[in-house]
Amino acid sequence: MKGLIVGLVVVVCLLGWISMSSGHSEQFHRFPLHPRHFPQNHPSQYDAIVEKLRQKQSNPSNLQAESKHLRNTKAITHQGTNAEAYWSFDGKWFSFQGIFGPEGEAHPCDQIYIMTVNGTNVTRISDGEGRDTCSYFFPNGYEVLYSSTKAGGPWCPATPDMSYGYLWPIYDDMSMYKINLHTRQRVRLTSGRYNAETTISPDGTKIIFTSSRSGDLELYSMKLDGTNVRRLTYTPGYDGGAYYSFNSKMITWRASRPQGQALTDYLNLLNLGLVEPLSLQIYAANDDGSNPIQVTNFTNTVAFSPFFLPDDSGVIFSSNYGSATGMEFQLFIIKLDGTGLQQITYEGTFNSFPMFSPNGKQLAWESNRNTKSYSDLNVLVADWVN
Repeated sequence: MKGLIVGLVVVVCLLGWISMSSGHSEQFHRFPLHPRHFPQNHPSQYDAIVEKLRQKQSNPSNLQAESKHLRNTKAITHQGTNAEAYWSFDGKWFSFQGIFGPEGEAHPCDQIYIMTVNGTNVTRISDGEGRDTCSYFFPNGYEVLYSSTKAGGPWCPATPDMSYGYLWPIYDDMSMYKINLHTRQRVRLTSGRYNAETTISPDGTKIIFTSSRSGDLELYSMKLDGTNVRRLTYTPGYDGGAYYSFNSKMITWRASRPQGQALTDYLNLLNLGLVEPLSLQIYAANDDGSNPIQVTNFTNTVAFSPFFLPDDSGVIFSSNYGSATGMEFQLFIIKLDGTGLQQITYEGTFNSFPMFSPNGKQLAWESNRNTKSYSDLNVLVADWVN
């Protein structure tokens, strides 16, 4: 367990979050995450450890192992922290969150950007207020969904003191917005309590998100206009970072299932607007939340940020599974019945937020491989080989 806790703290060091990455994530998605709202402060005693691990990058044997499923891998961002890059429905654009350049120095918490799939035409679309996360293109291609704390004030919201442990903040003023890229008009879709970790079904009919409106962090769905809200999960614990399958008939997400004193501690922290994500596993269910199954069942290992494989037979996800130190997070794939576990990435010490292109031929994710600083995170794109 010590290695797991150290590994999770190092995730904070790697991302500079709180994840997601904004995550989720996710943060963690979102380990935004939500794992994606990363803290700017981090335990300095881990700096040297992380940097030493990072120097293991660019090993030819690692690249050879990755070539089984990934070809023509390239970074399309090259500075700062960039997380949760998600394809538009036509496969031509990414929306993502980032902290970089003069804007990042002036307002050092995540804002929402868009760019082409080649990394060009990078444009901030959020207004530079609050902390933003979890962006996603609408099917029409000219509106983007995201969450922000801007209703609580234009400043960067406070982040937890990591000296008390690895904690994610759950902001009550984190609300969902949609922005029209033509008119720049913003519409607020939710209010009250935490509402974030949003994605849209491939059939373009519904949004799935995480909310604390019930007193717990649960999954909900709604129509694209914010109506017909339905609760999907009911088991105590953190349910977040959900995605729909390619056929829009299933969902996958990360969840914790604390019991006994751990559940009491979880609820007490949640009442303070905090969550301690030390035990997350991957789940899947029908799109209405029925027939849930636990896909991963690791011990003292975190699994998060799942996304369905193009044929919906399993998921790709991020985990520190197999890491001797608990500090290295790589991408893995696994079938929905829990079999067929395979490691996909080997480079860098943090790889997460994977998402396949709409046609299933490419994979995008975020990694700190070959970055100038261990706290940097870039968007990578590769051709997917089945």
